[in-house]
Amino acid sequence: MAVRRVMPTFHSPAVEESRAFYGLLGFEEVMNLGWIATFASPSQPAAQISVLTHDETAPVVPDVSVEVDDVDAVHAAVRESGAEIVHPLRDEEWGVRRFFVRDPNGRVINVLSHR
Repeated sequence: MAVRRVMPTFHSPAVEESRAFYGLLGFEEVMNLGWIATFASPSQPAAQISVLTHDETAPVVPDVSVEVDDVDAVHAAVRESGAEIVHPLRDEEWGVRRFFVRDPNGRVINVLSHR
């Protein structure tokens, strides 16, 4: 299993304000679904930050997203470890397969792969 990127996610109603602010730091908006906007560095596209008003299909907003090359293998390993699955493994209509797990610090991790 390989990690492709790690992306902080911020729970906030200030999506428009975030676009302007992160633009000052050199980020560009690369995705906006209304409830989530993602900003990326043009020179380092894996350097990203997302701002969410809520999560459209999950019960909580995750603290961080971790993109992996094989989400099914990670899900199996996490499930076998006994860690708390907060949101089940599922395919989302915006092109990712993901699940949420709670880490030992109580943080919710969105583990995903693009389809």
